[in-house]
Amino acid sequence: MADLATRIAKKIAGKGIVVDVNLVHIGALLHDIGRARTHSIEHAVVGANIARSLRLPTSLVRIIERHIGSGITAAEATQLGLPKQSYLPRSLEEKVVAYADKRIAGSREVDFDEAVTAFSRELGRVLGPPAINRLKRLHGELATLTGAPL
Repeated sequence: MADLATRIAKKIAGKGIVVDVNLVHIGALLHDIGRARTHSIEHAVVGANIARSLRLPTSLVRIIERHIGSGITAAEATQLGLPKQSYLPRSLEEKVVAYADKRIAGSREVDFDEAVTAFSRELGRVLGPPAINRLKRLHGELATLTGAPL
């Protein structure tokens, strides 16, 4: 996943848009650190807590915390049993990692249509069309920034 996220960030940077490629790479490597303790959706919250305990930069903590579901609203978080707060990626780096995470199935990179299908079966089934549409908007935003199909 880190390779895909880094490739996307480099394409964006190549268009003259400011993006911290190194932060994307490190964030992508650490985004699932919470899976060391849980494999539930709560891994993002657990991972953010681990990152905070290690005194990692806030920018990394946010990537870890906001990569789930290509973004989850505070209301959706409550529905999923997470602490009530927004898990929507805000920075470009957060968005790249959240997006790249959805494009990986196991250890292989999948095309966007396959990613949407998988997302729809998993989290999209619980959260519905708004979550699926967020993923599609994120795809469109990043495709526009890279100037190339993703």
